[in-house]
Amino acid sequence: MKVKHIGSYGQLTLFFKEGGKTFLLLYKSGNKNSDCALASLQDAAGGLEEGVNLLSADVNHVRDIHGRYGITSVPALLEFEGADFVKSVKGCQTAGYYQSFIHNTVYVSHNQEDRSKRRVLVYSTPTCPHCSSLKNYLRKNQIPFKDIDVSRDQKMAQELVRKSGQQGVPQTEIDGKIIVGFNKPRIDELLGLQS
Repeated sequence: MKVKHIGSYGQLTLFFKEGGKTFLLLYKSGNKNSDCALASLQDAAGGLEEGVNLLSADVNHVRDIHGRYGITSVPALLEFEGADFVKSVKGCQTAGYYQSFIHNTVYVSHNQEDRSKRRVLVYSTPTCPHCSSLKNYLRKNQIPFKDIDVSRDQKMAQELVRKSGQQGVPQTEIDGKIIVGFNKPRIDELLGLQS
């Protein structure tokens, strides 16, 4: 398997249409840490089976990806399930780490499969610190979710108010149940997480 280089967000979305898992390394060429991460990922790719999309994008040239996912430092390996951003791993990691990370997220345990079958939507804005905390918590617990930026999508903002009666963010919808704010005990309860 090889790491495919992409040059825009539009190219990334073409891989989303294939479905399944996509991993994207955002890096900055000429940066020691980034060059290390790219080399490690390329080494890791040699030991991976086909079945996932393994991509890279140099932020020196590609400027329309990292901002969409709140990535403020590179290198960062982003994981996607279909078009949904799941989580990221920052810094330079070893090839073995990347292989394990990719392998473990593609072949998840039964308990994690149950979690990933849940429909989780996060309604947020880029400037909301509690939104970032909530999304980081979900990523840390390997919960796939769809992030909806209500500051950019007026229709979804109206839909959110219709569902919950509230305008504030963050709000989380788990299998049709709305949670207003970062209510960790309620999120844990609905997702079956240990507090």
